[in-house]
Amino acid sequence: MSRPEPHIDVRPITEADIPDWTRALNTGFLRTPHVSEREIADRSSYIDPARTLGAFDAGRCVATFRSFPQEITAVGGAAVPADAISNVTVTPTHRRRGLLTRMMAHDLAAAKDRGDVVATLIAAEYPIYGRYGFGPATWMSQWIVDVPRTGLDPRWAGPEDGGRIDLVDGADVGKIGPELHERVRRAQPGAVSRDERWWQVRTGVLRLDREPWTDPFFAVYRSAGGEVEGLVSYTSDDHWGDGKQPLNTASVQWLIAATPAAERALWRYLCSIDWIATVKSDWRAPDDLLPFCLPDPRAARITTLADWLWVRILDVVRALQARTYEGQGSLVLEVVDGSGLTGGRYRLEASADGASCTPTTASAELTLDVADLARLWLGDESAVRLAALGQVREERAGAARVADALLRTSRRPWCPDIF
Repeated sequence: MSRPEPHIDVRPITEADIPDWTRALNTGFLRTPHVSEREIADRSSYIDPARTLGAFDAGRCVATFRSFPQEITAVGGAAVPADAISNVTVTPTHRRRGLLTRMMAHDLAAAKDRGDVVATLIAAEYPIYGRYGFGPATWMSQWIVDVPRTGLDPRWAGPEDGGRIDLVDGADVGKIGPELHERVRRAQPGAVSRDERWWQVRTGVLRLDREPWTDPFFAVYRSAGGEVEGLVSYTSDDHWGDGKQPLNTASVQWLIAATPAAERALWRYLCSIDWIATVKSDWRAPDDLLPFCLPDPRAARITTLADWLWVRILDVVRALQARTYEGQGSLVLEVVDGSGLTGGRYRLEASADGASCTPTTASAELTLDVADLARLWLGDESAVRLAALGQVREERAGAARVADALLRTSRRPWCPDIF
């Protein structure tokens, strides 16, 4: 049980607070609490103090919270403004005192006032964020591939479709990566925007004390017409077994592809590198193509399957009108939001030509918490399944099936990023 302590001051930080705030952040994430001058300079270069909160007890920072502007892709490709939440910690000596609740309420109210449609985060622990109206909107899988078992032809020397794969350096990735990512994310529900700093960190232009740097390999796939359609970043270890047998592992840091051909070619390339016996994937969609790119799909097995991007709806009308719908129909939703940020009764009218969502006094057909609406918004979850679990309630028989027909998508949403 939390015991609120109003003498603890929760407020936006100042520039002078950054060293103490960073020490508290490192403590919360179980890193060394030491803060270098280089880390202070790096934090100061990109955090917005007005959107960076700290809880201070007798002048010492004991909890941290930061948000920043982001775009998330809705079903159909619309870029939706989001309040991205990160760097959330509470120092072990100050847990269960309501500090996260106070920081979250402050941030979500500000996001609502700014006009953000949703808030997003990657949850370190599952039970924390549901009480603030967040729901797991995308899931992720990680795979490990036993290369000798794949059944792939070891004589493969490149794509058969006229495309080609080339190794490039970080400078090249910095030039071609952002434009490719924009194309990929506009077509991928659940994908989020990447800023210039993301590319600087991932290509070694900006090196951080808290993240040891190893130069990765970068490979680009170009179509037969010469267009960049895929990129992968990966590292390799150096492990040899008995009898001088190479047992090296290629670990994918990130892989993005604008076409299935590019995706298949990059996975094929990774599995064809001499001395590589194992390929470890990055964070993929649960229905990723990877295993079925292989003659023997059993050569790929899931090592992690877990919730990933959590979403909090801040504006029901704009969220439901931002996405597209493959089906046609009408549904009256009763959205329950204990925080008072959003919620109410809405009529959703949807078709392939567009959608409208308006407040209504008509009888509700489906009642659900705002957190469960977030689970449905990107098309991943089933209202029928949530009804079976007792998490949504049908006020009219068959309403959950109508919701699924309108909201679910043929492929699962995916967020390839952590933030």
